[in-house]
Amino acid sequence: MKQILQNLSNGETSLVEVPAPKNIDGNVLIATRASIVSAGTERMLIGFGKANYLNKARQQPDKVKQVLAKIKTDGLMPTIDAVRSKLDQPLPLGYCNAGKVLESNVNGFKAGDRVVSNGNHAEVVRVPKNLCAKIPDGVDDESAAFTVLGAIGLQGIRLIQPTLGEAIVVTGLGLIGLMCVQMLRANGCRVLGIDFDSNKCELARQFGAETVDLSIGEDPLIAAQHFSRGRGVDGVLITAASQSDEIMHQSAEMCRKRGRVVLVGVVGLNLRRDDFFQKEISFQVSASYGPGRYDPLYEEQGNDYPVGFVRWTEQRNFEAVLDMMDNGTLDVKSLITQRFKIENAIDAYKLLDDSSALGVVLDYPEKPNHVLQSTSVDLTNPNKNIEQYTSSVPTVGFIGAGNYASRTLIPAFKSGGAILDTLVTSGGISGVHHGKKNGFRTTSTEITDLLNNENINTISIVTRHDAHANQVVEALNAGKNVFVEKPLALKVEELDQIDTAYKNAQSTESRRLMVGFNRRFAPHIVKMKELLNAHRTPKSIVMTVNAGSIPAEHWVQDLNVGGGRIIGEACHFIDLMRFLIGFPILQYQSMMMGDAPGVEIRSDKITINLSFSDGSFGTIHYLANGGSAFPKERVEVFCDDAVLQMDNYRVLKGYGWKGFNKMKLLRQDKGQQACASSFLKSISNGLKSPIPYDEIMESSRISIEIANELI
Repeated sequence: MKQILQNLSNGETSLVEVPAPKNIDGNVLIATRASIVSAGTERMLIGFGKANYLNKARQQPDKVKQVLAKIKTDGLMPTIDAVRSKLDQPLPLGYCNAGKVLESNVNGFKAGDRVVSNGNHAEVVRVPKNLCAKIPDGVDDESAAFTVLGAIGLQGIRLIQPTLGEAIVVTGLGLIGLMCVQMLRANGCRVLGIDFDSNKCELARQFGAETVDLSIGEDPLIAAQHFSRGRGVDGVLITAASQSDEIMHQSAEMCRKRGRVVLVGVVGLNLRRDDFFQKEISFQVSASYGPGRYDPLYEEQGNDYPVGFVRWTEQRNFEAVLDMMDNGTLDVKSLITQRFKIENAIDAYKLLDDSSALGVVLDYPEKPNHVLQSTSVDLTNPNKNIEQYTSSVPTVGFIGAGNYASRTLIPAFKSGGAILDTLVTSGGISGVHHGKKNGFRTTSTEITDLLNNENINTISIVTRHDAHANQVVEALNAGKNVFVEKPLALKVEELDQIDTAYKNAQSTESRRLMVGFNRRFAPHIVKMKELLNAHRTPKSIVMTVNAGSIPAEHWVQDLNVGGGRIIGEACHFIDLMRFLIGFPILQYQSMMMGDAPGVEIRSDKITINLSFSDGSFGTIHYLANGGSAFPKERVEVFCDDAVLQMDNYRVLKGYGWKGFNKMKLLRQDKGQQACASSFLKSISNGLKSPIPYDEIMESSRISIEIANELI
């Protein structure tokens, strides 16, 4: 299927062939019939992409602070790599979509239903149920595609709380502004529209508004004073896009005492206190489509707000806009200025700098479902020599191409000598982008394409944590070697299932199971292990992990999805201590921060004590309440009147350590490359997995047990 993507690093917009997304629980799969190019938002994104690094930084000063903090802790080059990787991610454009349901995993929608959604510009989109609404029979697809824009304006109107007969100013007569004019008029308000474009002012007058045409020098303050009969307007709805602070200043000056200003668009916000103080003017920023926006419980998990407490959610705002279209209150046909077929979509984006362009509609041809829902795309370059499959060369299929997979693991496997065959992602976009970039032969949205491919002898799993165990079992049952990013599983029962599958796999032909405990392979850790091997006496280890906070609503903190940070991340350090000591763990004790005001999450502020069969013991301080200026990880080993101290995988120091003083690297190395290479070499050379299976299961099981006790 075809989809429009934008490259944030250079602003290039492209029409790309991608696999159809795979539907998931709580979502509907939609075949698009029409979508609207949002000139304001999409022009802003493309402008950001075309800007140089300096101008990008000026537009996002908060991100600059994060970059500077990362340089201090991780070093310059890793930070540059991280920034480039972030900007390299393909961005799907568009959020105004109308189409027909192909598949539904939710109640309320079925195949064949016509629906609107905030889906992207793509022939097939996957959208959570609360971001969809059914289209009435009296509304055509092109009109329905304006629904999301209408809901953005409607939410701003709800916040300004207009009453019958009030005088409201709409500043900015783009698509949203002109729809707001109509909805305010339907609400019984007198409306004054302001814009630089004479044609848009004329449309506003046709919808019943008075106007201020800035292009011919009309004064908005004088016009507003006259319009309000000298009292000042009751409210100002700002739907403009500008960097100027003057719009906010003028809006306040227009208002009567205790007037209201609501910002829907994007303008300069260096507010003048006196503007708002003297008249007690209220100011509020509207959050897109309405209540539920940016709430993962509502949008991603499908939990609706009770109508008795939240009358107008974003989905119910969609429905209200569609009802206005159906009864003729809201006219969007007159807002359409151009139509393009999806094949010619790039031409549509050339119009974004044309002030006469208003409603730009992309039309999508009807195609058979099996064509639209094709799950794979061939990425091979016909001019490139394709390496032949051999049983001794690791031929790898990847499941997942998120940030860690794309930045670190896939390049590590590639440089380690693997043949990269198929890249599977749920949505398809990242599969095409990173598949082409790293030389994969195919990308797909269907995992069975890996499992049933006889040429693939190895599968790497880099998905959300709750999917790991099942995917590991499926891969082992399919006779594949498996590399899975931590954690191996979220439950003890899942470990038992993996154990059964692993042992069954060994009964026919030896297969390797490897978890990405990469810190074992970091140069400083390898050196520490070498130094410690010469000492047989028990060791004492202190690990301090300045983990940084992750919001409670993040999927990692969800016990059913991410497993929490003990299982999801602290397992790294349990395994690392197991490796350094070199003996089985006999006992463990754990403690987390107490329940106190201001402590939202306790399970990411923990101390874990481990004791080992040789008499060694260690403590892991895994803390999410530290500051980013402090190094993220520190390991200290006390043994035989000497100490080893490793800081953040950049510096290792020996204190009183005979024959060793210091080891320093120019850049941080956590061992990801060496970890992948060791695993691949074990396949090529017919050796056992670099991390013994028993140690993998031991570290994984103890991590789960500790988490269960604390939680």
